Amino acid sequence: MNRKNYFIWQDFRKSKRTTISNEEFEMIAKLHSIYFKHQYYLPCTCSPKTIILWIKQLNELFLSSKKYRVKK
Repeated sequence: MNRKNYFIWQDFRKSKRTTISNEEFEMIAKLHSIYFKHQYYLPCTCSPKTIILWIKQLNELFLSSKKYRVKK
């Protein structure tokens, strides 16, 4: 994960809310399409399975990526 996306995801993970905003939903879809090399699309909100899976996969990527200390 690059530095910018690392800190975006870090801020997202700090949130204690149980729901995500539309902006966060789009951010998750964008990051997932970049790092998992697929076309950007927004999954159906009628079933949260896809977005939950994407969050889990991005968390795994975040934890295995280089740890940045300072935002630039």
